[in-house]
Amino acid sequence: MSRRIEGPASGRFPDVPYDDGTWVHDREWAGEARSAVGCAVLMLGLLLVFDAGSGRLTALRFLLWAALAFVLFAVLLPARVSACEGELVCQGLFGHRSVCTDRLVAVCRSDGVAQRLVLRDEFGGRVEFDPRVLAANPALWRLLDEAARASAADGSLVCGTRELRRLSERLDRETARTVFRVSGLE
Repeated sequence: MSRRIEGPASGRFPDVPYDDGTWVHDREWAGEARSAVGCAVLMLGLLLVFDAGSGRLTALRFLLWAALAFVLFAVLLPARVSACEGELVCQGLFGHRSVCTDRLVAVCRSDGVAQRLVLRDEFGGRVEFDPRVLAANPALWRLLDEAARASAADGSLVCGTRELRRLSERLDRETARTVFRVSGLE
C-alpha cells in the first residue's frame, strides 16, 4: 500500500513521525554541529584574548567578534538531512525545506568547491545538500533511491536518472572499499 501526497510537503516537521513510517536522520550531523560550535567558540576566544592582551577590548569590539563568530558558525553548520518514506527534509539554521521524493522531477549535482546534490519535486519543493551525507547514511540513501526509482517509473523524473546512477555507483564503490578495509583485504 503506497501513499500519495496530494500537495506540497511544506509545514511538516521531521521530528514528528508519520503514522506510515519513521524518520531516518543523518547520524553524523551532531558531530559536525559540535565541530561548528567548537570552531566558532575557539575563534571568539582567540580574538577576545588577543584584543584583551592588547588592551583594546571594548563592548563594541566584543559584539563585533561575537557576530563574526556567529557568521562562522552559520557557514560551518551543515543542514540536517532527514527522510521518511516519500519525503526528504533539510533543516538549516533558519528554516527547513522539503521535497516529495516519490514525485521528483529533477536531480542534479552542482560542481565546485563544495559539491551539492539538488533535488526538485513537481510541487516546487527544492532541497540542496552534500552528497556525502548519503554515503555516510545508507538508510537515507535507500529511502531516496527507492523513491527516485518510483519517480522514474511514474515518468515524473525527467532529469537526473544518469546522475542517480553515477551516485549509486560511487556509493557502491565506497561501500566496497569500506568492507575490504574492515575485513583486512585491502
